[in-house]
Amino acid sequence: MQEQAKLIFPAVQLRQKEDARGRQVWCETRRQWLVLTPEEWVRRHLVAWLVHCLGVPVLNIVEEYPVLLNGQPQRADVVVVGSDTKPLLLAECKATDVKIDQAVLDQAARYNSVLGARYLLLTNGVKIYAYELTETGYRTLTQFPKLF
Repeated sequence: MQEQAKLIFPAVQLRQKEDARGRQVWCETRRQWLVLTPEEWVRRHLVAWLVHCLGVPVLNIVEEYPVLLNGQPQRADVVVVGSDTKPLLLAECKATDVKIDQAVLDQAARYNSVLGARYLLLTNGVKIYAYELTETGYRTLTQFPKLF
């Protein structure tokens, strides 16, 4: 199996297999096998970090969260919902070779204009940025907040 990029997240043991579609990885939140793309590699590690390091319950994580934006169906990569089932955090994952720039922040902010999550998280697995929605826009966080 091909070696994946090293990430800033703690190493995790992912369930993997190889089949006719290529390398597959098990998604514990969607309970299905997925093609292991570079972006999926980052997403799997982000979800593991949320669960094992930040204490987010798996049941509060929704992947590929549907967002209707200007009448067009879109999908947010990862959304953490609070105990009230309202979005609390919206995370946008990119492959390690994709730069996290203003365009990525703008994409997440567009999705969040519909969802209204308090926090945004942007990562390519090499860098991670966190923001909090305020009355005047997004404020960069220097420390990640406790979600649960």
